[in-house]
Amino acid sequence: MTEVSEALTRAPSPFAGLRSQLVEAATAFADGPGAIPEILAGLVDDVDRALREELEIFPVCHHSPASGLAMVRRLREKRPKVIYLELCEDLGPLLTELRNCRLPVALQAFASQLEGFPSEWGPLSVVAPITEASAEYQAIAYALDTPGVELVLVDRSTDHVFQWQPREEDTPAPEGEGEPGEKPEEADLHGDAVGIEIGDLRPRFAELERHLLHHGKVRHWSEWWDQYVEQPLSAADYDTYRQVMVLIGSLFRRLTPAGSGRLAVDEDRERYMWTRMREHLARTGADKADCLYVCGAFHAASRVAEFGTGAGVPDFDISPRTATKWLYGLIPSSHSAIEAQFGLAGGSVSIAAATWQKAVTRARLTPFALEGQQGGRKRKAAAAAAAGGSAPPVADRLSGFLAAPPVLDGLDEEELLGWCVDIVRLARRNGYLASTADAIAVFETSILLAGMRNRARPTPWDFQDAAVTCIEKDAVPGRRDVRRLCEILLGGDRVGQVGYAALPPLARDVYDRLAPIGLDLTKTTVQRALLDLAGRPELGAASHLLWMLRYLLPEGAVRPIMGSRRLGEKSIQESWDLAIGRHQRYIIELGYEGVTVEQVVEQRLRRSVWAPDATAAVALRAVEDSILFLGSRRFTDELGARAVDLLAAERTVDDAPEVLRRIRRLLAHYRSTEPALPAWCESFVTAGYAHYCTLLPTAFVDDETGVRQVAAMLGFLFTMEGLALSLGCDRAQLELAVRQSHPESPAKTALLWSAHHQLGLLPLADLRARTAQLLDNPLVVPSFPQYLSGFVQALEPVPKLAPFVVEAMSSAFAKLPDPVLLPWLPTLITTLRDQAAELVPVLIREAGRTFPATLPAVDAFVPPWHSTPRPPTPRPTGTAPASGPAPAPAAAFLATHPETTDALADLLGLPPAWRPASPSDPPPPSSDPLALLTTHPATADALALLLATPS
Repeated sequence: MTEVSEALTRAPSPFAGLRSQLVEAATAFADGPGAIPEILAGLVDDVDRALREELEIFPVCHHSPASGLAMVRRLREKRPKVIYLELCEDLGPLLTELRNCRLPVALQAFASQLEGFPSEWGPLSVVAPITEASAEYQAIAYALDTPGVELVLVDRSTDHVFQWQPREEDTPAPEGEGEPGEKPEEADLHGDAVGIEIGDLRPRFAELERHLLHHGKVRHWSEWWDQYVEQPLSAADYDTYRQVMVLIGSLFRRLTPAGSGRLAVDEDRERYMWTRMREHLARTGADKADCLYVCGAFHAASRVAEFGTGAGVPDFDISPRTATKWLYGLIPSSHSAIEAQFGLAGGSVSIAAATWQKAVTRARLTPFALEGQQGGRKRKAAAAAAAGGSAPPVADRLSGFLAAPPVLDGLDEEELLGWCVDIVRLARRNGYLASTADAIAVFETSILLAGMRNRARPTPWDFQDAAVTCIEKDAVPGRRDVRRLCEILLGGDRVGQVGYAALPPLARDVYDRLAPIGLDLTKTTVQRALLDLAGRPELGAASHLLWMLRYLLPEGAVRPIMGSRRLGEKSIQESWDLAIGRHQRYIIELGYEGVTVEQVVEQRLRRSVWAPDATAAVALRAVEDSILFLGSRRFTDELGARAVDLLAAERTVDDAPEVLRRIRRLLAHYRSTEPALPAWCESFVTAGYAHYCTLLPTAFVDDETGVRQVAAMLGFLFTMEGLALSLGCDRAQLELAVRQSHPESPAKTALLWSAHHQLGLLPLADLRARTAQLLDNPLVVPSFPQYLSGFVQALEPVPKLAPFVVEAMSSAFAKLPDPVLLPWLPTLITTLRDQAAELVPVLIREAGRTFPATLPAVDAFVPPWHSTPRPPTPRPTGTAPASGPAPAPAAAFLATHPETTDALADLLGLPPAWRPASPSDPPPPSSDPLALLTTHPATADALALLLATPS
């Protein structure tokens, strides 16, 4: 680089005078030689070098109206035949699909199957947003619609974007300049993709940016750029624009901190682009005078040795791409998404779009637009590119531009008044109590703020600050604050859309299959879809697709209002809120995974069960989703077999509650729909029975295993016991596991007692006695809620204990004194809420059956566990049979022991009156069995016929 600088110094340069002035001024102010004179001289050298290059360099700034205007003027003047564009070279085939879209949209490269990259990086995604006001779009539209023009993308491929990233740690995302706060929903259209922008022009020296913002009396970098660069260059000629942009790019480049990894990557990109351009010139023999190189101003001031197209310039050794398979497509974008992606101030892209429209109208320019593009202007077909000529001689325009005072635009009162009236009207629609006085205040405050910032004409930023100051109150009455309303007023957050023809096959298939619903799914609003599946059975396919999309898409894209999709259920009517147009990006990205939605669902389910962190619960959920969405028995059995393997390999029981809930649901489904259980279900039950019996003693004593998990294990063992025993399991294994369990915590102790009761090892009377001993022991009373929690959890494996649990809680409330009971109630409530929330309704139902339902009955109510047996009711005089034949055995037994019958009569509200024996009563049957069979032979005949033996 020293040789290049010396050559530029020796050669006659139009910037020699400016260079000497800057060096002398810097030396004088710095009081001697130093770094500042060298930096200023280097700025002029960089401009001179860029303008001396035979291949014309067009420096741009991303989403800059000034760059777009200069591009339109230069293209109409030069008519280049070859345009080299700073954009990933493998995105070229997507450019022709832009005519089927409504801008802004983003070019996307996506890869989910990685080879050559760390697996934790996946999936990889790169986006390059395109807006109508950008210089790159003007170049693309000119090249694609002008015969004889070739558009060549020369930047590194998307594969190299990730090849050149450091692998020691994740690259931090760039910090934005926007204010903190909730972002609009459209700001997430790009997701977590890596953004590629053409013309990144922002100081990389933090102190420099703070200095410029402070002395420029602005808050955002976008505002500083608009005031000091955009506005002066919008009306400047091409030579002035070009020299100023290269100068700014050189300034930011030279003030980049030494050793910056980002600068090293940028220099490799410049080497890559210049190598590709020289290769194309050598291959096609194109005339450099007919070519135009469009790149960021930062890259235009490049100082790498590979810069230029002259003879003897070395080439850059480009590494090959990895074996990663990249998929390409277009996704919708928005102004807020671009701002969030590249750290711009909120509303800056919308303001730039509004500035572009006004500048185009004022300059009477006709911008380029792709023929047939949605939302584009209709124009005549472009003529073929004329033979381009050599670039005009370079003249020094920098000296005059830097020495001239800024041109102050006059106050456009009509425009400002329109803004003020419209913002008050918009504020009132959004709940603000704004009036005409507020409009006047905003008008005067805008002029005041512009004067304080050395501006004669208030900018949109001044107007926004004035509106916030005058209208914003203590609280925001609606969803949007005044700053957001100003952004909507000054241009709005325009959201792009990818046209049907540019969609991948899966997305087109989704739109086609949902067409019977009769809604315009391209709208970005939320639409209500009503499906009468009973009256219109043809809508069943659309309903099935909506349930699959709900499974695949993020929340809010497809939301059911009425209807459900669960095993054993079938809706006859459904209601949906659809926002497919707003979430078009996610549907497009589904197209990268498969050709149909069913294929994507199958791949997602298969990946979930084979993931490194897959569990048996995850596999059972995948089985259930496979039954609901796919209906493939083969695939479902494959997932079920994987669930068996995962369950056998687990060493913890954290997911035992979910496993129990899902396997119960699946068993109930198969029992009601198929004649026999699948083989994997039987294997799962037997494997789970042995697995949980093995882990049960450890789970009882492990402090990290919760009571809920142990209860779920016991629930699996007890509820699946009959099926497991029929499949060959041994009940002794369960009894040994329970006997070997020796818990220490109160909740698990109560759970173990319940298990003993279920196995017949602990009668209910003994369990009631142990509970009474706990309540009588003052040292145990503080921990009694934990015992109750264990009993409540025991309702899962031993549901017949519900009356006993109600009895235990009632006894606690009855026996504990108020000083103990009142501090204990919060603990009881929190324990039940945290550990047994879903079992509380069971207790409430049991309590409803136990306690009286009316208030008067409460006073006379005696709990069943406190009631004493009713004394025998004396038999009325003369009711016993005095004579006659002996009564029947049953009647004789009841007459001898009338207590049970009397109690039943009392329960039914009947008087316990006994009918005296009558002589007409039939005689008692004979005690001789042979006589009994002879009298009643039907039973013996039926038994003989059953045994196929002659009677």
